Amino acid sequence: MTCKICGRESKLVFRAKILKKYEISYFHCEYCGFLQIEEPYWLNEAYKSPINISDTGYLSRNIGLSKLVTTLLVLFFDYKKSFLDYAGGYGVFVRLMRDIGFDFYWYDKYTQNLFARGFEYMLECHAGMSIEAITTFESFEHFDKPMEEIENMIKISKNVIFTTELLPYPIPEPNKWWYYGLDHGQHISFYSEKTLNYIASYFGLKYFSLGNIHILTEKENISNFKLKILKLNKFGLHKYLSKFYLTSKTWEDYLNLKEDEHGK
Repeated sequence: MTCKICGRESKLVFRAKILKKYEISYFHCEYCGFLQIEEPYWLNEAYKSPINISDTGYLSRNIGLSKLVTTLLVLFFDYKKSFLDYAGGYGVFVRLMRDIGFDFYWYDKYTQNLFARGFEYMLECHAGMSIEAITTFESFEHFDKPMEEIENMIKISKNVIFTTELLPYPIPEPNKWWYYGLDHGQHISFYSEKTLNYIASYFGLKYFSLGNIHILTEKENISNFKLKILKLNKFGLHKYLSKFYLTSKTWEDYLNLKEDEHGK
């Protein structure tokens, strides 16, 4: 099978049962370290609910990421500019970030925006809008055409902040790694550090990471060493930064949305 990242040949490494009924094949590319599945014919069934029922960490993950990204954006990006949450789910993260004080917008092709209504990013309408950075969390592993999706993001901003669990080495057996997501069948692409370095090089960007937070960027002021400052969040660094640099948009958004509603 052809690797969806680098185009070289991928080799069959194992088979596993997903959704408790489909026996599928997993292919690994030795050149770029990417692990992919066979063509995912079951996705319509897997996405009957866009957020899978076993994702019990959905809210706590968004709350935790809002604190981490606050520190990241204030210290390494122009935090006064606009940002986009790509594959933004129900809009929880966008609403949290606007409540903190960032000008965040939402985009998702498959999920209904429930919490960030009024702040949708429309590709056809906002093409000229300057986006400082894109965030996209727990989405890379869902991409059927990862290079196409990443290219779409980079056309909007050359700074992409994302989360995904890196593929361990040696590659775990199907029952040895929870991130395969065999119960819900939505995880179809798995990246190693080698894969992400390849992607960064392909698009002319740099790659940095801290834990499961990853960054593809054109910025010159970021390094893996500097990112270690994010660990100070456990001592409340994000609270200090939001207090001294940001003003919540909660009330401002309420007034603007109310005015728009009455103006219709």
